[in-house]
Amino acid sequence: MTDDVQKLLDDYREGDNQFKAAGGIEGCMKLANDFYDVMETLPEAKKILFMHPTDLAVSREKLGLFLAGYLNGPELYEEKYGPIKLAQAHAHLAIGTPEKEAWLLCMEKALEKQDWPQEFKAFLLTRLQTPAERCRNRP
Repeated sequence: MTDDVQKLLDDYREGDNQFKAAGGIEGCMKLANDFYDVMETLPEAKKILFMHPTDLAVSREKLGLFLAGYLNGPELYEEKYGPIKLAQAHAHLAIGTPEKEAWLLCMEKALEKQDWPQEFKAFLLTRLQTPAERCRNRP
């Protein structure tokens, strides 16, 4: 990794730079919508799609609001829905490694649709492995 790339990655970690780089709430909502659009069409995501309600409007909103806070922007999810408890919220679902990997694949494909620097997309995909792992509750 070059020094320039390392500096860029370090810059993303400062303050709300991730949120700004993503385009604010509009960018977070676009990523969430693209994520669910991918999930609805990707065969590998069929199982995790069926874990969601038929109407994905609330799921889309919740993911977008979660992303805003996760990227060091405003805590909009908590303001509307209360504290984020990923493990507890997903405990009723059988989420193992295949489901986690399907979720990350959807996110990877959604990130590809964003008009963001490649380094930022890679940075986010790496960061999003943490909440994906927190949802996993099966070996």
